[in-house]
Amino acid sequence: MRNPPASARAFTLVELLVTIAVIALLAALLMPALGRAKESGRVAVCQGNLHQVGLALQLYVDDNRNTMPTMYDRPLVGAPTNLPTINVVLAGPLGSTQVLRCPADLQGLFQQTGSSYSWNSLVNGQNADHLQILNLSLAMTKIPLVFDKQGFHAVLGPKHAVNYLYADGHIKNLLIIAGSQ
Repeated sequence: MRNPPASARAFTLVELLVTIAVIALLAALLMPALGRAKESGRVAVCQGNLHQVGLALQLYVDDNRNTMPTMYDRPLVGAPTNLPTINVVLAGPLGSTQVLRCPADLQGLFQQTGSSYSWNSLVNGQNADHLQILNLSLAMTKIPLVFDKQGFHAVLGPKHAVNYLYADGHIKNLLIIAGSQ
């Protein structure tokens, strides 16, 4: 048996470059899908956080004669106010204020303001069973209570950039405006 020459057993430079190009093309096609999957995971954690906030709100309302809390967002610029914020008012029922940190909050809003989420101050101090927005009685499914401060999840599209916790307890990444559905 005779062995073939060494050059017959090796890959040519062209074959090697074509193989590398095919692998690079496959990787380029896969990267956006992996990015969307990673963001979907962040959305799931964010929605889980909002669920925990919803449970904390229920505990607060139960302990305060069915009255919604009075809370305000801490401003990003300027001097902080003495107004009650979500991370202070719900600290007890939440157990850990880390629940108020959205994993997609890459701008550091949690560190700056104590929460990645905003509170709908239009429901401050209202009876939890009869909420009104600007003197309009809306269904509980239409009243957002807590939501992302910014479009943290914009990678998934503009309609799904912000997660909302509604007064009836459901969470959606789409704002439902009265009369829109």
